[in-house]
Amino acid sequence: MHISEGVLSAQVLIAGGAIAAAGTAIGIKKMDYDKVPEVAVFASAFFVASLIHVPIGPSSVHLILNGLMGLVLGWTAFPAILIALLLQAVLFQFGGLTTLGVNTVTMAVPAIVCYLLFHRLALSKKQWLSITGSFACGAGAVFMGAVLVATALVTTGEAFAPAAKLILLAHLPVMAIEGIITVLCVKFLRRVKPEILEATYAR
Repeated sequence: MHISEGVLSAQVLIAGGAIAAAGTAIGIKKMDYDKVPEVAVFASAFFVASLIHVPIGPSSVHLILNGLMGLVLGWTAFPAILIALLLQAVLFQFGGLTTLGVNTVTMAVPAIVCYLLFHRLALSKKQWLSITGSFACGAGAVFMGAVLVATALVTTGEAFAPAAKLILLAHLPVMAIEGIITVLCVKFLRRVKPEILEATYAR
């Protein structure tokens, strides 16, 4: 869901930059030194997953994994996503430097919200509750991200309304795919290294 440069209004860009700066500051403050390698791994996964994208007007459709990042990293998903997007903008011209703040917000805010809403459910000892929470986190983060992208476009101008609707519709299958991926990843982590998820909730 990279928004290209030259699309958004100055007000939207400034607001996005301010929110991204605040979220990144909180994430860095909450980041323990021994968690840096973990953050780097998920930033790399996010970077690779969103490299393969399909352009749709002023934005694009691709795997995001922000729900999974939220579950595992908590608030530190903010700086992880920011770094990955910065590298994509510099190396591959995906998104852009002026839209870096907005693009970070559209992917990181849903990660944090879904982390706060579904983390406890994903850690439930009852398998069906864990599956439900994990799927809701993965799918919900994509849906919220699409809504934020659509909102940013419509706020800039009514001319972007058709593109905003198309972005929402195009991300429906992505929601299902990311929900399933998140369920499988959480199930794997709970089996081999459950302390990763539990430590995030404790922070």
